[in-house]
Amino acid sequence: MATIEECRTAIGKVSDEIAQLDEARRRKHIVDRTVSVTVSDLRTVFEMRLSMQGLVGVTDQPASAEIERAQVRITVSSDDLVALSEDRLDFAKALLSGRIKLDASLGDMMRMRKLL
Repeated sequence: MATIEECRTAIGKVSDEIAQLDEARRRKHIVDRTVSVTVSDLRTVFEMRLSMQGLVGVTDQPASAEIERAQVRITVSSDDLVALSEDRLDFAKALLSGRIKLDASLGDMMRMRKLL
């Protein structure tokens, strides 16, 4: 099981990858959205905002805390989150196999698929 700090680092890696995409691709696929990542085995929720600069304003709190419902909600284990950030786990395959749960509008799901 990965630690909260390893998960925070993984989110930072994903953010860096998004920020490094060429500007045309970011403009095409990124719409400003609130995002929450629930790390089920750590009972922790990371809240952030997806923007043209990547994932910004990342905070974490216990899953039991009262939080606003994010526009894009992801549930994943800590090890899978780290594996995703290191490209050892394919997002689409993990989603189809149930290792990742994604709760978002259809449009947001399609954008996330093209980004990741």
